[in-house]
Amino acid sequence: MADSNPLLSEINSAESEPPVLHHKHLSSLDSRIELFIGDFGWAQFLQAFLVSFSWFFDAQQTFITVFTDAQPTWHCTQLNDPHNSCNSASNVCRLPQNSWAWDRPRHTSTISEWALQCSPSLVQGMPASAFFMGCLIGGLALATLADTSLGRKNMLFLTCLVMSLSTFLTAFSSNIWIYSILRFITGFGRATIGTSALVLSTELVGRRWRGQVGVIGFFCFTLGFLSLPAIAYTQRAHSWRTLYFWTSIPTFFYCILVHFLVRESPRWLFVQGRKEEAIGTLKHIAPINGTTTKTPVTSSFFSNLSFEQETRNVDLYSAINVLVKRRWAFQRLSAVMAIGFGVGMVYYGMPLALGSLDFNLYLSVTFNALSEIPASLITLFFIDKVNRKTSLLVFTSLSGVCSVMSVLKGIHPIWTTIQIVFELVSFFSACSAFCVLLIFTIELFPTCVRNSAVSLVRQAVVLGGVFSPMLAAAGRVNGGFLSYGVFGVVVGVFGLFVVCLPETRGRGICDTMDEEEYKQRDSGCLYNAVAGDV
Repeated sequence: MADSNPLLSEINSAESEPPVLHHKHLSSLDSRIELFIGDFGWAQFLQAFLVSFSWFFDAQQTFITVFTDAQPTWHCTQLNDPHNSCNSASNVCRLPQNSWAWDRPRHTSTISEWALQCSPSLVQGMPASAFFMGCLIGGLALATLADTSLGRKNMLFLTCLVMSLSTFLTAFSSNIWIYSILRFITGFGRATIGTSALVLSTELVGRRWRGQVGVIGFFCFTLGFLSLPAIAYTQRAHSWRTLYFWTSIPTFFYCILVHFLVRESPRWLFVQGRKEEAIGTLKHIAPINGTTTKTPVTSSFFSNLSFEQETRNVDLYSAINVLVKRRWAFQRLSAVMAIGFGVGMVYYGMPLALGSLDFNLYLSVTFNALSEIPASLITLFFIDKVNRKTSLLVFTSLSGVCSVMSVLKGIHPIWTTIQIVFELVSFFSACSAFCVLLIFTIELFPTCVRNSAVSLVRQAVVLGGVFSPMLAAAGRVNGGFLSYGVFGVVVGVFGLFVVCLPETRGRGICDTMDEEEYKQRDSGCLYNAVAGDV
């Protein structure tokens, strides 16, 4: 007889055959939850919005070094001295210290405060790279906690809290090394914010609303990104430390709201076998939505679901274990992570490299932030009308071509405008690809490993971001060839991995690995891959 715990069966015995599962039972959780609370109501919208607003603070910490670590402008101080060789095209590292000065007070940037203008690009980009390295390590260390012991809500609360406290402490950094360490901790803390928020918000609504609800987080991220140039411009004469102070306080108060107002995902509670808590959450939501069922909702209402024990009592990395052991899951994971790496290099790298373009930094960052709005709108309104594979291929290809074109220089002054247009189109395409990729990943993997899969894809995106600050710093001295040129080639090449993935548009999401195999085997898509696992 098949093991009643298919996940543990996979971990403990690679030779055991998969259990025979009945699709009508496995697919009933969606219909029963929707029957009780509806597919989308006010309670679900309010929770989705509150959860997704964590992306606002996530965006601020992701791109804050664009301003705090910016290369300040300078001017010559001895213009009337005939022996002074200083001019606007000079390299400050080759000029006498008394022949030039910063345009603004030294404390407005870490570069000028700690005299890093002549340091290697590795040192200048170290704080931003440390942040992304923290995101990468934190994501790998915390990837499965939201799927196993902590759950979506607790993970969101703890990561936001760590991010807010470490951001506050960053304002008191005394040198580049302490600054980089605190940025690493901030990155480690925020590593799973987006993943937990995205999965928690989409698991509470019906199938046809998941794509639209998932886009709420992207809008909040855009608003957070857009708030940075506004805050930085108002504080441009003040210390760079004020940016960290004013972005940490609101995040702390947001953590309090999450703790008291957000409900845990009932889907995750059911999969964990915590039926009574799940039913309590559903009963809390149903009166607000004005939906009721004729059948009293008790534990017996969900009694014949066969997956309830699937993830109970498994170790921390069991979800990743299963993703690697199942051939079809490993193939999907490898492909989406490769795409994520390319998209991440452009998505995180382009705003950091804006200093290498001959354009106002505040305006260029604002335009980049604004370009995320049409990217989110296109995803919101067309996510149910276009294929995921085609969309990703088009967006990654367009991003790659425009990124390479943005480093070309011309003699005519209008070329500066053309450069920023190419850069904006490339960044817009990367934003659109990022939105589609995360929703695509949600649809590719079942509930028991979905949070882990999305987290790993986000870590692949962050891995691309680890290399971006150093490339951006190097691009300042060669007109962007080592930044935008490399970004374009990488996203274009890695975007081709989308051809290895199945299309998921219009398909329901599954709750277990076996249900996913049953559904795909039924359509003949995974027959060979599954046969290799049994």
